Amino acid sequence: MTTNHAISRRTLIRGALLGSATAVLAAAGTTPAGASAAGRAGAPLRLPAPTGPHPVGLRTVHLTDPSRTDPWVGGVREVMLTVLYPARTVRGFPRAPQLSATAAGVFADYAPLVHPGLPEPGTVDWGAVLTHGHVGAPPLPGRRPVLLYSPGGGDSRTLGTGLAEDLASHGRVVVLVDHPGDATQVELPGGLRTTVLFGPPDPATFRTMIDTRVADLRFVLDRLGGLPTASVMDQGRIGAYGHSAGGTAAVYAAHDDARIRAVANLEGFLDLRPLDAPARFDRPLLLFRTDGFEAAARIDRSWAGLRAHRALLPHSNHGAFTDYGALVPQLHAAGLVTDAARTTLVGGGDPALTRAELRLRVGGFFARRLLRGWGTAAGRRRDRTAWSVRPGP
Repeated sequence: MTTNHAISRRTLIRGALLGSATAVLAAAGTTPAGASAAGRAGAPLRLPAPTGPHPVGLRTVHLTDPSRTDPWVGGVREVMLTVLYPARTVRGFPRAPQLSATAAGVFADYAPLVHPGLPEPGTVDWGAVLTHGHVGAPPLPGRRPVLLYSPGGGDSRTLGTGLAEDLASHGRVVVLVDHPGDATQVELPGGLRTTVLFGPPDPATFRTMIDTRVADLRFVLDRLGGLPTASVMDQGRIGAYGHSAGGTAAVYAAHDDARIRAVANLEGFLDLRPLDAPARFDRPLLLFRTDGFEAAARIDRSWAGLRAHRALLPHSNHGAFTDYGALVPQLHAAGLVTDAARTTLVGGGDPALTRAELRLRVGGFFARRLLRGWGTAAGRRRDRTAWSVRPGP
């Protein structure tokens, strides 16, 4: 695959796309033969409700960067954002679906290829899943920390909805960033764009993915002042987090851009390029992994020596950091996902406990690290006393 110039428009029809872009999730069994119409006709899948005191508003934003050429298909680089924020009221403002009908149809085809073990097309109504974000609801007045999210490779931003809604309900503005080209599907004003990747990316392609994501994140930082929620965003308190390839991108973006004051890496490798003397990476860093990830040894090697808070998500696997952590157990209970597939995708733990731990760790990290005044020298010295290398959870 050519990676240093435009790649022709292609879609994933056959074969497995690298689900996390950092590790292949091995097929863990097929859809059970007993998954009949009873499973298909069950209650719609539900995303867990946020736990904070504020209802959540939602805006969708399209941005174009005329200074960059899209590395995958040529032309001007485009990104799509979902902005979630504490709302003053949600009365009269509808809840947004996680996926539009068009995107849901494409996702249904791609999902079992991206993540082997998910149900085959036609067995799940992905378009019926509702978020807890209310479209166009007015923001709650105030100046709030801003968090940028980059999803795992092959995944769209919508699969980070549950954690983002919880963070927003506790008083943050969360910007979910899609990266067209490696995401399975992204809805742009000009139409639905699907992935250009076939199979696991080679090292050069993976580098292109991460470099493009880092540039996307820095571009979004440049454009925060023009977003519809700019009046309630405190650009002196910006954090970034990401899952898998998104975690990799978030750390490298923070390394390259001092505007990002704290970063949480949810099981992304950090061996793409050196971080230039890790002891000088002077931003608060959360390194969070599961206990079931098959590439745990590589994760540990790539994180070695970094000064960070380290945490372990027990009884879980790689997809537990995403909305699959809530959705896969529901599919398993309906007989649409095998025991082995559930374990491979998200782990076998109680999803409510796993979700609570994830929200507590990530939300608590940013609550501590994005304090007012952290951007000053005195604030950095004060905060640095609270974080250090930790060998385990």
